Amino acid sequence: MTRSITARAALLPAPLLAALLLCGAAAGPTAAAGGAPATASAPAPDGQPKTDNALIAQLPADSVTHHSFSAPGVAALGYSATAGTLTLRDDKGAPSARVFYVAYVADGQQAQKRPVSFFFNGGPGAGSAFLHLGAAGPVVLNFPASNPTDGANARLAANPDSWLRFTDMVFIDAVGTGYSRPVDAEKAAKQFYGVKQDGSAFASAIRLWIERNRREVSPKYLVGESYGGVRSIKTAYALETEQNILLSGIVMVSPAIEMSLVGNESDPLAVAMTLPSLAAGQMERTHSLTPQAIDDAYRYAFGPYLSTLAGPPPDGDAAKAFYGKIADMTGVPERVVAAQRAMLQVQSHDVRSRDGRLYSLYDDTVSIADPFPDGADNADSPEPVLAGFGLAYGNAFTGYVGDVLGFHTELKYDLLNLEVNGAWDYKQGGALIAQGVPDLRKLLALNPSLRVFIAHGLFDLACPFSGSRWLVEHIPVGRDRIRLKLYPGGHMLYTRPDSRAALSRDVAALYATAP
Repeated sequence: MTRSITARAALLPAPLLAALLLCGAAAGPTAAAGGAPATASAPAPDGQPKTDNALIAQLPADSVTHHSFSAPGVAALGYSATAGTLTLRDDKGAPSARVFYVAYVADGQQAQKRPVSFFFNGGPGAGSAFLHLGAAGPVVLNFPASNPTDGANARLAANPDSWLRFTDMVFIDAVGTGYSRPVDAEKAAKQFYGVKQDGSAFASAIRLWIERNRREVSPKYLVGESYGGVRSIKTAYALETEQNILLSGIVMVSPAIEMSLVGNESDPLAVAMTLPSLAAGQMERTHSLTPQAIDDAYRYAFGPYLSTLAGPPPDGDAAKAFYGKIADMTGVPERVVAAQRAMLQVQSHDVRSRDGRLYSLYDDTVSIADPFPDGADNADSPEPVLAGFGLAYGNAFTGYVGDVLGFHTELKYDLLNLEVNGAWDYKQGGALIAQGVPDLRKLLALNPSLRVFIAHGLFDLACPFSGSRWLVEHIPVGRDRIRLKLYPGGHMLYTRPDSRAALSRDVAALYATAP
């Protein structure tokens, strides 16, 4: 982006996010999706911190319920679900935040062998409902097969691909998102809304859960989506350096790893990273998608395309041939390619609007009828995923956590919080620290057992797969412990049932082969 980086459930241009947060969503869960609560709410083990904060006061005691999970080819598995909060404290021991989480722990498993995974989304400013109800939890929000953009008719159902089959799970909302609330709103930005503070807060919450549940010897994993890529690395580093906790692995879904390379449409390298995903979307539309074609597009993007962008702009016949090739590769009209001199601004209305359809920044194969087919300012052009059907995750989660997990509150579940995003501090001492690779290099060198799995949707323009591939290719130590896997789909690749199932199988294989 030429503008500042802003929230996505991933990263979303500010005008689009502002429009998103003004919209509603509808999706109705039923108790049958996860079973009725079997036990009543119980008070939190560490008690409730005393505070005058009216929002904190609306958070109830922890609720513990019992359920059963079953899937084709999998023996029935009983599990307990805890929906509750963890109390973070400042350096003087005073409560600073209540962090909401949902934990799923399988019955009758050996703690020293059973992995436990800690999940979070990104934004910054996104709650964890996306990964929870989209990918790994015991229930999943399904969208109509006949119209995947119809969030109003999304419904919860049992998730046959739940990661509960191979790991216990703890889904955590960052402070200021979901049901997590700071004790003092005026101090929240300084305490929590920044790269380093955020990593430390998550590390503290994870340590509290581990100690409360006596899981010190269990294999431990982090799972982060989008900005959750940076967050997972910073949290892993904080766990190691501040909490003395070493991880078995990190799973990143559609991650942003180096923020300076995400959405920077004035940087030829960042622009080159989006070209293979644009090309993949066009291949999907023309039924020509193959692994070799994807690899060819990647090599072209970081070869002739990047060198042309970085050099003097072509003119005459050379310009026509170059712009024509990019138009053929991407499906973007040649007049738009020429107007932008092939430095395609993927969030712009001109690039996303084609033949009366408006395509998503988060999945270049997903489109809605363009409300402004004759053209519009980028700020008026809605985002089909996060301003549309993606909002259904918020309402669905509110119903699920209340009706099924027994956590009743009148607080609004903040699926995406623009205020948190706007307050986010990406720097320290004037230097950009929203960089994952330096800490990832140290983590891989210091922990020879650490393995990293990176999953990307082929059609994601917000956090394109090429960025992760390029970064991994330049890591000198531990590259053999990093696996990058591509799936049909966009940023939320798990909205496609086949890709959700494949992701679950691949992560299960990663856990099964742990040292």
